[in-house]
Amino acid sequence: MKVLITGTTQGIGKAVAKLFLSKGHSVIGIDRQEKSIDHAQYTHYICDVRDREKLPDVQDVDILINNAGTQNEDDIDINLKSLIYITERYGVQKSIKSILNIGSASAHTGAEFPEYCASKGGVLAYTKNVAMRVAKFGATCNSLDPGGVLTPLNECVMNDPVLWAQIMEETPLKKWATPEEIAEWAYFLTVTNTFCTGQSILVDGGESINYNFIWKD
Repeated sequence: MKVLITGTTQGIGKAVAKLFLSKGHSVIGIDRQEKSIDHAQYTHYICDVRDREKLPDVQDVDILINNAGTQNEDDIDINLKSLIYITERYGVQKSIKSILNIGSASAHTGAEFPEYCASKGGVLAYTKNVAMRVAKFGATCNSLDPGGVLTPLNECVMNDPVLWAQIMEETPLKKWATPEEIAEWAYFLTVTNTFCTGQSILVDGGESINYNFIWKD
C-alpha cells in the first residue's frame, strides 16, 4: 500500500516508516530535515508541514500517518492546523483505508506546555470528526496517544538522573516506550484494524491512571 507519513527523520516517525518498509509497503515521507532512511521503496520530500505551497503532489494515499509535531514551538500551527490541512489534502479521499494521528497522553491529562496540550487535545476532537467523514470509504481514523517515548526530543530529561527518577515514580511500569514499540501500535491500528475508529488509544505505561493517595497507616 501507499503510505504517507509526516516527520520521518527521527523518533516515532522514522520507526514507523522503517516498519512499514520492512512489511513491503511503499512509504512517502515529509519532513523539514534531510532524509535518514535509505530504501528503494522510500520517497522523501523536504518540506515544513506548515508550508502548504510546497507540499508534494501525492495522489491516492492508502494510509496517512500524521506524526510531525513539536513541543513549545508553534504547537498549534504544527501539531493541529498543519495536521488538519495534511489530512484534508491527502486523507479524506476515496482511496484512503486508514488515517492515524499521533497524539499525546498530555491531551488527556493536560500535563505539559499549555499550547502543546491544547494542540493535542484538538487532535482528539478532529480525529472523531474525520472518522465520521471517511467511514463512507470504509476507512478508519484513530489517534495514537503515547506517554513517554525514548526519542531525541526527550533527551533533556532522559539524560538528567534526578528528573528521570521523578518521572519513573509517576510511571507504574517504570519505563518509557521505544519508538519501535509505538510503531507496532501504528501498524496494527492502520493495517490490521478495520473496525476500531474515532478512538484515542492511550499508550503511556499507566502514567495517566497513577495517583498519589496519601493517608495515615
